[in-house]
Amino acid sequence: MNLPSKYRTARHITLTVIVGIFLLLLPWHTDASDAVMPAQHAAEIKTKKVAIVIDDFGNNMDGTKEMMDLPIHFTVAVMPFLPSSKQDAQLAHDKGHEVILHLPMEPVRGKKSWLGPGAITTDLSNDEIHKRIVAAIEDIPYVIGINNHMGSKATADERVMKILVEICKEKNLILLDSRTTPKSLIGKLAGQSGVPYSENQLFFDDLYTYSHISNQMVKFKKLIHQRDVVIAIGHVGPPGKKTAQVIKEAIPAIQKEATFVPISQTMKLNLN
Repeated sequence: MNLPSKYRTARHITLTVIVGIFLLLLPWHTDASDAVMPAQHAAEIKTKKVAIVIDDFGNNMDGTKEMMDLPIHFTVAVMPFLPSSKQDAQLAHDKGHEVILHLPMEPVRGKKSWLGPGAITTDLSNDEIHKRIVAAIEDIPYVIGINNHMGSKATADERVMKILVEICKEKNLILLDSRTTPKSLIGKLAGQSGVPYSENQLFFDDLYTYSHISNQMVKFKKLIHQRDVVIAIGHVGPPGKKTAQVIKEAIPAIQKEATFVPISQTMKLNLN
C-alpha cells in the first residue's frame, strides 16, 4: 500500500528517534578511549619484570621450606659440595624454579673458612680455578647459570673473572653479578665475550632484622616504579624465615605492578 508522502516522512522521523534512544541506552555505547584504557594499563604492567634470587641453599639452612613454598617464580642459588646441595637443587627443579650455582669467591674482608669447600680465591693458579669452577658446576644438578657468593676481591680480579666467563661461554651458562663490590668486572667481561649476564640491584637481608628487611622491600617496590626490570637477592640461613615472610606479604602488591620471572628472563647480551 502506498502511503501519502507526509505519512512516510513522519514514520521515518519516528524510527530515527527510536533507534537513537536505543543506542544511547545500550551499556556498550561508551567512549572509545575509556574502553581502551584498561587494556593499555594491563599491557604496561606486563612489561615490568621482577626477579628474586635466594642464595645459600645447600646446607639445610633455616627458611628453606618457607622459601620453597612461596607461590611465585624465583631463582634458587645453591652452594656446591654441601650436605643438601643436590637435594635442594632437585626440589627447586621439581617446583619449577631455575637453579644457579652460588659459587663461593674470595672477599676483600672475611675468613676463607666462611666460603665453604671449593672456593675460588685469587692465589690459585689458572688451572686450579678452572678445575674448581667446573667441579662446582657438575656438583649441582639443573644448573643454568652462576652467581657469586661473597667475592668482593675475586670479582674485581680480571684474571679470575676471565676464566669464569670463558667457562660460562663454553657451557652456555648465564651469569648473575651479585654486586658485592662496585669494582666487579663480571658485567664488563661477560658483555665483551657475549655471555648473557645481569646484575643484582638490592639485597633484602644484608641485615637480619625484620624491620630492615621490610624497609628493603619498600625500596624494592620503588625500584619497580623506576625500572622495567628489577633484581633482588635474599638468603636462607639466619634471615631466611623473616625474608620469606616479607616476600610473601609483598606478593599481592608487587603483582599489581609487575610479573615475577626467573633470572634467565632478565639477561643482557652484548654482541661485539
